Amino acid sequence: MKCVVTGASGHVGNVLVRELVKKGYEVTALIHENENIDYLKELNVVIKHGDVRDLKSLEDAFRGNQIVFHLAGIVDIGSMKKNLIYDVNVNGTKNVYEACKKEKIKRLVYTSSVHAIPEKRKGETITETKSFSSKLVKGTYAKTKAEATKFLLENYNDDMEIVIVHPSGIIGPYEYITTNLGQLIIDAAHKKIGAYLEGGYDFVDVRDVVEGIVLAAEKGKNGECYILSGHYISVKDLLQKLEEITNVKAPKFKIARWFAYITGFFAELHYKRLKQKPLFTSYSVYTLGTNSNFSSEKAKKELGYKTRELDETLIDTVNWFKKQGKI
Repeated sequence: MKCVVTGASGHVGNVLVRELVKKGYEVTALIHENENIDYLKELNVVIKHGDVRDLKSLEDAFRGNQIVFHLAGIVDIGSMKKNLIYDVNVNGTKNVYEACKKEKIKRLVYTSSVHAIPEKRKGETITETKSFSSKLVKGTYAKTKAEATKFLLENYNDDMEIVIVHPSGIIGPYEYITTNLGQLIIDAAHKKIGAYLEGGYDFVDVRDVVEGIVLAAEKGKNGECYILSGHYISVKDLLQKLEEITNVKAPKFKIARWFAYITGFFAELHYKRLKQKPLFTSYSVYTLGTNSNFSSEKAKKELGYKTRELDETLIDTVNWFKKQGKI
C-alpha cells in the first residue's frame, strides 16, 4: 500500500512514518522545505518537499498513492500567529482534500484533536460527535481544528473515504522538535519549574496515537470519528512522577489559576524571548481546568485501540531526552 504522510517531521508524523515502514507500507514523507529531516533519512521512504498552503506541491506528492495521512498543522497553545494557524490548519486541510480528490486518493485519515470537540460539563463523559463548530470551542487552535473537521465531514463519499481521529495531549519519545509538553519534562529535570498549577489533563503516548491512526486507516469506518485518549493526571502528580524518574525535586508551591491566567500573555513573551515553547499560557491554564474526561471506548471497540500506562511513557520519554543530550 502506497501512502503519504503530511507533517512527517513532527512528533506524531515521524513516529507514524517509522510505524508505517515497519508494517510494509510504501511511504512518501511530505516535509516543509525549511525543516530538518536528518532523523528521517535513515528510513526507507520517499521524501518530498511541500507546503499544505501550496496545492500544486500536494498534488505532486499525492500522485500515485492510495492513502493520505494528514497530520500537518500548527499546534499552538499561545495567542499569537492566529492568521498563520488558520491558513495552515483550515485552508491547508481544504487543499489536502482538493489534492486528494484530484489524484483519486482512496482514503484520507485526518488527525484532528479532542480540542475540536465541544466541552461538556464537569463530570460528564466526552464522546465522539458529528457536530463541529468554531463557535463551540475556545482558542485559535481548537477553532481551526473544529472548522477543518467540520469541512471534511461534510465532504466524504464513496469515491474518497475520510476517517478522523482525535488525540488528547500527546506525550512520548522521538520528539525531535520540542513540544510544549517536552519542554515541561526537560525543564522539570533541570529544576527550572518553581511552582505548579491546579488542574490536569488527559495525556496519551505518541506510540499509541500512531497505532490508533494506522488502525483507523485499516479498520475505520467512512465518515466516522475516533477519540484516541489516554490517562488523566493532575499537573502536581505529573511533576511528582517526574521527580521519581529523574530524582529532581518537584515544586511544592502552587500558583492560583486566576493569577496564572492573567499573567499568561507575559509568559508567552518571556518564552518567545528565550526561543522556547511556552509551558503555561492563558489558553493552557484554561485547558488544565476544563473537563478532559474523554472516552476512547469507540476506538477500542471498533479499531482495537490500546494504551500503555503513563508511567511507562514518562520513563521512556525521559530516557530518550537523555540520549539526545537534552536532559
